[in-house]
Amino acid sequence: MMYDFDKIIERRNTSCVKYDLREVYFGRADIFPMWVADMDFETPGFVRDAVRERAAHPIYGYSIRPEAYFTSIRQWVSKRHDWQIEKNWILFSPGVVPALNMATLAYTEPGDGILVQPPVYFPFFNAVKKHNRILVENQLIYNSGRYSIDFTDFERKIKEVKMFFLSNPHNPVGRLWSREELKRMGDICVKHDVLIISDEIHCDLVLPGFKHIPMASLSDEIADKTITCMAPSKTFNMAGLATSSVITKNKRLRLKLARAIENMHIGNGNIFGTVASVAAYDNGEPWLNELMQYIETNFRLLDEFLKREVPVLELIQPEATYLAWIDFGGTGLSDRKIEEKLLNEAKLGLSPGPVFGKGGESFQRMNLATPKANLEIALDGLKSVFG
Repeated sequence: MMYDFDKIIERRNTSCVKYDLREVYFGRADIFPMWVADMDFETPGFVRDAVRERAAHPIYGYSIRPEAYFTSIRQWVSKRHDWQIEKNWILFSPGVVPALNMATLAYTEPGDGILVQPPVYFPFFNAVKKHNRILVENQLIYNSGRYSIDFTDFERKIKEVKMFFLSNPHNPVGRLWSREELKRMGDICVKHDVLIISDEIHCDLVLPGFKHIPMASLSDEIADKTITCMAPSKTFNMAGLATSSVITKNKRLRLKLARAIENMHIGNGNIFGTVASVAAYDNGEPWLNELMQYIETNFRLLDEFLKREVPVLELIQPEATYLAWIDFGGTGLSDRKIEEKLLNEAKLGLSPGPVFGKGGESFQRMNLATPKANLEIALDGLKSVFG
């Protein structure tokens, strides 16, 4: 491999959420953190080089996004995801979570319903409830270690809402929704005049043998109802540069969202996020391919270890992301007891399943974007407590 994903990087005392907030978040500083969805791998050298080159210029004033910024995004989604987009479809957001909140403000009113599919990324809930919208839940079906969509419930509840937050690939359960599943959801939303906000931030983090399908690529009718959120942040470990894209071909929707972004004065972004994004998308394919091979190896190591050493725990077989969704139900313990044992005995900081909403009970999310040596520390901790 060209890139060294085994390298251990010291992240403590770098104002790093994942490591430097352990005591605040977990109540103790001696746990090994595998919670926040960023990587313990180096941000790629070609990204760091681009940032250093721009940083060498002595003025960091107001900046624009050059043509290369839009071209790099268009070429990336065309090559990686077979989706053809135009420059004017792309709006800037400092992150996908801000985009979810801006979409709520731009497209709905207090009292409107918004559909989510728990267990799901918990900021979805806040983007609904903190703006006084009504949370409507289409809980995923969990059966024999696999998740699917309850379409009968989906179509019944879609009639109650104005907007739908889709997680694709799904965080935390790791499903990469099939073309058939996406088309069925999209067609139902078109039928009932419901907007789709498709969070596709993990779209590049697809395990070998699988392929991501953007919701908006399925038909003109679905594209006209879809706002897609993407970013290089998860893919290339540059979340701290606060740069993401909101993409829609629908001019009316685009103008409404652009107005919300302008009203909040958050559309400028930052110089380094722009140059990093261009460098990542222009140069990142070989690095990403190797990354996903490494992530797949970590998933396989975890799965084999649990089956052999800790059979009361079960890894839900992933299709995308670097986030392992682990079923602790076989322990027979309450969520509170599972959490206590993880923190106080295994010394591991994971993301507890209940924060992801209904269906998250008895689960934990573990971040596998870490060198193998770190993962082995976590495995030993799990074995010592639950083995």
